[in-house]
Amino acid sequence: MKNLFTSLILIFFFTNLKSQDTKNQQPNFIIIFADDLGYGDLGVYGHPTIKTPHLDQMAYEGQKWTNFYVGASVCTPSRAAILTGRLPIRSGMTSKKQRVLFPDSKNGLPASEITLAEQLKGVGYNTAAIGKWHLGHKKQFLPTNNGFDYYFGIPYSNDMDHVGKANYKDNAEIGPEAISIEDFNVPLMRNTEIIERPADQNTITKRYSEETVSFIKKNKDTPFFVYLAHNLPHIPLFASKEFSGKSERGLYGDVLEEIDNGVGKILKTLKEEGLAENTIVVFTSDNGPWLPFKTHGGSAGLLRAGKGSTWEGGMREPGIFWAPGKIKPGVISDIGSTMDLFTTFSKLAGAKIPNDRILDSHDLGPVLFEQKASPRNSIIYYRGNEIYAIRLDNYKAHYITQGVYGQFGERKEHDTPILYNLGEDPSEQFDIASKHPEILLKIQALKDEHKAKLVAGKDQLAERE
Repeated sequence: MKNLFTSLILIFFFTNLKSQDTKNQQPNFIIIFADDLGYGDLGVYGHPTIKTPHLDQMAYEGQKWTNFYVGASVCTPSRAAILTGRLPIRSGMTSKKQRVLFPDSKNGLPASEITLAEQLKGVGYNTAAIGKWHLGHKKQFLPTNNGFDYYFGIPYSNDMDHVGKANYKDNAEIGPEAISIEDFNVPLMRNTEIIERPADQNTITKRYSEETVSFIKKNKDTPFFVYLAHNLPHIPLFASKEFSGKSERGLYGDVLEEIDNGVGKILKTLKEEGLAENTIVVFTSDNGPWLPFKTHGGSAGLLRAGKGSTWEGGMREPGIFWAPGKIKPGVISDIGSTMDLFTTFSKLAGAKIPNDRILDSHDLGPVLFEQKASPRNSIIYYRGNEIYAIRLDNYKAHYITQGVYGQFGERKEHDTPILYNLGEDPSEQFDIASKHPEILLKIQALKDEHKAKLVAGKDQLAERE
């Protein structure tokens, strides 16, 4: 009996010691960033036919955010925002002339910017960027010169370097039988070397997930950060044989269900390696759906418009946070942003927050672990170098409205801003500006304060070779 009692005491001691060790360790971080995914494209966000069981489970076990925003409604500036914690106007990664970087662009993310990878690497993390980069394809702008130890991916959008006869832009629903990977001469890179061209996009989603799993296993004994940025469901759409033709939603659904399958493999690996309780996984997307491409584009659900616009469908995205035993599960309707990951992860890792620049990043830790109120109560919606709209609490004022890709109307500057209560009217249908002039004054004061302190970075997108 005495031996049994002693054994129980030792088991309790070592279990508690292990628990304390895990609690005191620097957490691992994985960001899974889709491309052109709509707010309404996941099962847990209401899609009736796209099956995303692993992402749904992430949301049930963690937190599902319903007011989660990106820093811009197109690729390049949105990616600059998530990695720097700053509005892209500050880094120059937005422009009046070009909305994104191209294969003949001269510049990229300035070396003066501090990335989340550099923050974490400075406190002992091993870091990897896997997937789409789109912050500059030249060597000095690639991930390996921006805090990442390892890079595997396509350096820009998967529709660039178009060399084929089939032009999906002239046919919004061009099928996979009429298009091939050879139509897009995009390079697949490992670190700074091109290892495959054109990249086999039929298998690219699968390979990105496999690279992530491999990196986790190789770095399980040290803190790590993985930025997994899928090239899809940006068009042209490609899926592997295993998933092609499987979804009720067609090819777009095939693509998302393959991404979800990869998420499942990543979560399974974390559990098998004993890392799940000490790893924070975030899933979101860079901007809303590319609507002109009909069934080859996604859905913003009940939100208005999509990619490229400053309506809600362009910049509000799914936001799922998962860390079993750490994150307090629930549905969060407070406001959050991809830019907040910079400060949140930096603080959790013990990295010093830069004080030599203005950050647009808040610490979401109290919301994640205690479900306290979010420190963020506003969103500034830039299109290029202009403020088109501002959200303050539940109210959103549009100073300029403009459609995209031939949809949703021409540019219009509003002498009296249009005002919506997004809590009651998330689809932005009912203008209440005449009833709430006091709200417009508060939002205008926020706009004036922001502009008074703004130092815009030099335009990095306009110059092309």
